[in-house]
Amino acid sequence: MLKLHEIIEYIFNEIPSVYLIVGSTLLFLFMGTMAFIVRTKAAKRPVSPKKIILPPLFMSTGALMFLFEEFRVPLLQVFESVIVGMLFSIVLIKTTNFEVKNEKLYVKKSRAFLIILFGLLLVRFVAKLILSSTIDVGELGGMFWILAFGMIVPWRIGMLVKYYKLKNTI
Repeated sequence: MLKLHEIIEYIFNEIPSVYLIVGSTLLFLFMGTMAFIVRTKAAKRPVSPKKIILPPLFMSTGALMFLFEEFRVPLLQVFESVIVGMLFSIVLIKTTNFEVKNEKLYVKKSRAFLIILFGLLLVRFVAKLILSSTIDVGELGGMFWILAFGMIVPWRIGMLVKYYKLKNTI
């Protein structure tokens, strides 16, 4: 019976990196589209601190990938990824606002979110094409996970601050 580590090792050694890059990009585009759909539906329901905090907690389980050598990232690239993620989060923090309806808080619908989301997807895609020629696919996956986590945590903290500010005025 194969172990998870052996399967991952087989994938990274036997499948050409071009297929891994294309496959992971298609998966990322699908996930980005799903994120937009979920965000659109979520805007129809009241928001709560729990709904703001849970996504980064769920995403944190992805850090388990770093148990495997193929995904480990050098310290300098960790810092670079976190900084880029935090810079991207500024845009999300600025464009995520709340509105009060029937004494409940809702995420305000924003056309800018769609543009920002697909803009971030495009930037990620271009960066992936450029970096994939010099950085291993697994390491690149780790870097992009760190970037995404470095983006979602400050964004959600910003949302929580805005939520409580508005909640206290009701």
